[in-house]
Amino acid sequence: MGRDNWYKVDNVAKVFLATAAKRDTRTLRVSATLWEDIDPELLQEAVLSAIQIRPQFQVRIRRGVFWHYMEDTDIQPVVTEEHGRVCPRLYAPGRAMLHYKVTYYGNRINLDLFHAISDGTGALEFLNIIVLDYLKLKYPGKYEETTIHSGASEDDLNQDSYKQFFGSMGLKGSSLKYAYHPSGLKLPYDQLQFFEVRMPSAQLLPKAKEIGVSLTSYIGARFMLAIMEDMPPRKRKMPINVSIPVNLRNYYPSQTSRNFFNNVNVSHIFDEPITLEELAREFDEKLKANLTEENIKKQMDNFETMEYVAPVRAVPLFIKQWVVRYGSKVTDKKVSVVLSNLGVQKPPEDVASMIQSYSAFCSSANLFSTMFSYNGEMALGISSPYSNTRVIKNLVRGMSEDGIKIRVYATEVIR
Repeated sequence: MGRDNWYKVDNVAKVFLATAAKRDTRTLRVSATLWEDIDPELLQEAVLSAIQIRPQFQVRIRRGVFWHYMEDTDIQPVVTEEHGRVCPRLYAPGRAMLHYKVTYYGNRINLDLFHAISDGTGALEFLNIIVLDYLKLKYPGKYEETTIHSGASEDDLNQDSYKQFFGSMGLKGSSLKYAYHPSGLKLPYDQLQFFEVRMPSAQLLPKAKEIGVSLTSYIGARFMLAIMEDMPPRKRKMPINVSIPVNLRNYYPSQTSRNFFNNVNVSHIFDEPITLEELAREFDEKLKANLTEENIKKQMDNFETMEYVAPVRAVPLFIKQWVVRYGSKVTDKKVSVVLSNLGVQKPPEDVASMIQSYSAFCSSANLFSTMFSYNGEMALGISSPYSNTRVIKNLVRGMSEDGIKIRVYATEVIR
């Protein structure tokens, strides 16, 4: 493949490797729904073609003495019809397996990917390459001039951009306090429930514009209010914290297909009455303050410096994993919901007419929602470990009261 046979995983991947579990598999799913049913044989051929363009996904994660590492693998992907849960487990220590999976159902193509391999941006690009290669096979000669390749070299695509751009300051602890989590029991058997909430962009954009905030801030404020309505009075002094993954490629000149994101946080304590408009504006101001390049670099330098502390480097892997797992549990307690905005989807122009919609989900131990726009529609892909659905009902009701027409789809769960 023209590159070293193995390489170390990045620091974010180390967190996913230490914390992957039966419920929170640390898998993300991106899907594209076409206007016509999928031909499985052509899709199989398309996936084999796509991995020639993105060989970074053809790896197996192995355990070393001090860190995990990835090595090239000859295991070939096998396309199957979708069955079983969304975001299945795609990593098990010591087991030889690919860490991604392509399935289909009717006219939908799904790409499930273990988060240690890539982030939402890398996954969506890989999905679009698969879709394009599929359409080239389905309609010979029609899309020959169409390409998704960014022009990045293999080294650029495989770059550990965290190491490239960060790591110059001292370590500091997080100032976030423990956040409120939705009440009630979690689902049995390590299950997750998945909800897809779709709404017209033409109704949503004017609402955010009327308040004077971004779509992220409007949805973030609506989530805060939905969670607040679930809070018992005795817990009203706890903050509600929305954690927002940020694509660092928007801030640094990276073309990596690996993970390159950071989380920023917006918190609010409902200790006095506040309107949606006031909350959304406050959310917008806090988010903008956190998104300055200076603040992002400061936070990431603290995180990445861990890699270079000599005593940490020399500690055996099983001890490091215990420390990372404990740190991740503490972090989870400081987050009420994750809101990941994947932005407006922009496949190549001549391919767009063949794609009806996109969807995305991410497994999580807490509430997690993706957010993206395509074809005049905005969609939220919400994963929840909770038995009760009050927060999702509160969210949908709130946006409906804002005059937005909502469609909701949900997976079934075993009680």
